[in-house]
Amino acid sequence: MSISMSILAELVQCQPQIRPQIYFKSSLIALSHAMEDQVLAGSDSPLVIATFQRERFYRQEAHRYRRIAALTSQVYVMAAPETEFKNASDAYETVAFPPEDILSKEWNLVVLGENYASCLVCIEREDLAENSEMSEQLTMDQARPFEGVWTSHRQICSQVAILLLGRVKYYRPEIQGKIEEAVNSFNLPKKLDKKGKSTTRKSRHNPKEEVELDSPLNDPFAHRLVTYLQAGQHKLLRVYRSLAVQEWKERLVNSITAAIRQSLDPEEVLEIATREFGEAMQAHRCLIYRCKSTDKSVVIEHEYLRSCPEQPEGTKVKSLRGETWWLENNPLFIQVLQQQRYVYLGEPGEVDYGIDEGENILAKLAEKWEIGGWLMVPILSQGRLLGMVELHQCNSVCRSWEDDELSLMDAIATQLAAALIQAETHANLEELNRQLEALERTRSNLIAITGHELRTPLSTIQVCLESLSQEPDMPLEMREVMLETAQADAERLRKLVQDFLTLSHLESGRVDWNPESLRLEECIDLAISGVSARYAENKPKIEVEINDNLPLVKADGEWLVELLTKLLDNACKFTSSEGQVTIKAKSNGDRMLEVTVADTGRGIEPNRLEEVFDRFYQEEGSLRRTVGGTGLGLAIGRQIVTGWGGRIWADSLGKNQGSQFHFTIPLVESELIINN
Repeated sequence: MSISMSILAELVQCQPQIRPQIYFKSSLIALSHAMEDQVLAGSDSPLVIATFQRERFYRQEAHRYRRIAALTSQVYVMAAPETEFKNASDAYETVAFPPEDILSKEWNLVVLGENYASCLVCIEREDLAENSEMSEQLTMDQARPFEGVWTSHRQICSQVAILLLGRVKYYRPEIQGKIEEAVNSFNLPKKLDKKGKSTTRKSRHNPKEEVELDSPLNDPFAHRLVTYLQAGQHKLLRVYRSLAVQEWKERLVNSITAAIRQSLDPEEVLEIATREFGEAMQAHRCLIYRCKSTDKSVVIEHEYLRSCPEQPEGTKVKSLRGETWWLENNPLFIQVLQQQRYVYLGEPGEVDYGIDEGENILAKLAEKWEIGGWLMVPILSQGRLLGMVELHQCNSVCRSWEDDELSLMDAIATQLAAALIQAETHANLEELNRQLEALERTRSNLIAITGHELRTPLSTIQVCLESLSQEPDMPLEMREVMLETAQADAERLRKLVQDFLTLSHLESGRVDWNPESLRLEECIDLAISGVSARYAENKPKIEVEINDNLPLVKADGEWLVELLTKLLDNACKFTSSEGQVTIKAKSNGDRMLEVTVADTGRGIEPNRLEEVFDRFYQEEGSLRRTVGGTGLGLAIGRQIVTGWGGRIWADSLGKNQGSQFHFTIPLVESELIINN
């Protein structure tokens, strides 16, 4: 069983005029050593009673109490045991109290000599450390706060002695005789009951009388020393706080920097930074979005929300994710651009937004989204705006940002800018790598094309010409075969060179487009005529399924016919003569006409639908094809469609399932007006 009422509380109860004050542990150490040194420097046999919170604290001072015990037999030491400390009568009396006793929170020391007295009665105030702005510093050993009394007033020292002896008797009733000897020897004005509580004798003073705590002999000087110690401890705490803030700032910057640089994906970087930034700054809402100085609005994609425990249960911070966030005419955004640094606004009622109420977009946003405190921090790189960080204090709760926090936000925004630039650079490098890989594939394919498409026709032409020149008596039929073969291979070479030049011309951007109003049917007829002449009897059936009232399109007629020819040629090449090629057209509702060239031929694997538009792409490989071609037709087609602002794509269910090639072409504006 333990006692729950502290010595300080009992003392104040008996002496209500006493006013405790706050001491730091470093000051209490100095005071305790001064009191112990006073005993060691004297020649009398004083009463000494000391309480330690834990055995480990006692062990640090045990050597001093052994020296004190050599001077007097009335020494009592109390502590909560951790290893070997126990009730014992050795050089001095040791008293072990349970850790749950209130004494485990106290720091008490009383010294009663023949001509002097002093006492220290304190209890640790953990609540001060928890609730203080310097909580981390106050948890350091030397800065732990205690509340209590230090005095050399003999009457109060005697009162403390009798209270402590009561605790000694409570835990060690077997030494009651020695305790009573101390009471009588030092003329203590109290006596103890059987429970270890103190009862008042007929007091020789008025208990309501103000007690002077300072000794007229040496207390003024001692109090000056204590005041100096306390002031020094306050200075140390301020230094510790400054160092702690700096350490926290560096640690936070490093942790956020490490978190946002774990990824090279800009969107993932922003998502991580939003969460880390919001948690670190303890904002109710944190937004991070990419923007330029000319943007009128952005769509919020990255958001961190923190609940408001200060608000009634069920109150939640509204989410802005997916909402359009207006920047145009936003005075806060404009001010950030002008100052190139953070801007902070407090509660809406205290903010002068600087514009008319009717035009005050900032006030409307603050009211709609319950923003009490609004901080906007720009993400800048060499003066260029990359994005923005916004911190919101919501509802009626508003906190003020310290200068250290604001500078920290600037530092983190700088790191975020570096991370974004790094991510963008990495993305650009990846794109360059893809382009280099494409160029390498182009080079390899070009070598293959050169070996197959150039060397083979040239060899054939050479053989035919050599045969014709070396055999003048060759039969007429054979001469015609040789000439037709050489002519066909020469045409293949001409077509290959022409496709090279066409693609190079389109990719260079040097094409002069001549858009005109065209009837799609006429362009289709021209393309079909060209393809039919090329394939003669081995072409599949070509069907045209378009409405007679199809609207006019706006395009360069020559290039439109070229595109249709390439698509029809490609469809006929991979479709047997028993198959069918169909041409369809429809409006896609986006001021564009969608044209489809579908076939029932070989089809395309779904995972290669995008690759077919690459330069020199050939499904069977350039050296083992069963059909001719350069592999440039669809690449040319994509460049043509891109030139007039359309798009082209392919669909197929797979091998031998046929394929469909779609492209869009703009409608004539007058047709749009009529249709609307």
